[in-house]
Amino acid sequence: MSGINVIIEGSGKHCHLTRETLDVLFGKDFELEVKKMLTQPGQFATPHKVTVVGPKRSADISIIGPPRSANQIELSFTDATALGFIDVPIRESGDVSDSPGCVLIGPEGEVEIGEGIIVAKRHVHVTPEDAEKFGLVDKQIVKVKVSGERALIFDEVVARVHPEYATFMHIDYDELNGAAISGPNPTGEIIK
Repeated sequence: MSGINVIIEGSGKHCHLTRETLDVLFGKDFELEVKKMLTQPGQFATPHKVTVVGPKRSADISIIGPPRSANQIELSFTDATALGFIDVPIRESGDVSDSPGCVLIGPEGEVEIGEGIIVAKRHVHVTPEDAEKFGLVDKQIVKVKVSGERALIFDEVVARVHPEYATFMHIDYDELNGAAISGPNPTGEIIK
């Protein structure tokens, strides 16, 4: 199958935090403010940041809302290396078991998490309607071809099909820059 185009979005370092972690870092019953709604329904960028303390150095990273059931810090390999984290696993969002932990510092307190640091596996969010139209199923592994001066094919891209998704591909900035992807609404072609 070929000829299926998808918009590619770059994802910078960010975190998803639990209600309990937010209470410690920002104060009880703290509510995340919406800075900007993201393309995935219900997800939003916030103006709030936390400090991630790594073995080498620390960095302030943005929080994505709403709160989640597990703490998750998403870094690129470049980010992870700069902070001093090694052996950071490539995982789908939500799969943080046996990943490195860290200390998180907020304006009202700090929390040590035992796990949660991952490099997000490249993926394509797909609506059920688009999945049916494209002949894709949830968890199917596909390739995405990008054109241009640094044309390449991203392999091992997981299709994530769910009624609460909008159809977009997500990669981190290491991958985005490696393919020199830029401009408004860049696209790739899903192939098998």
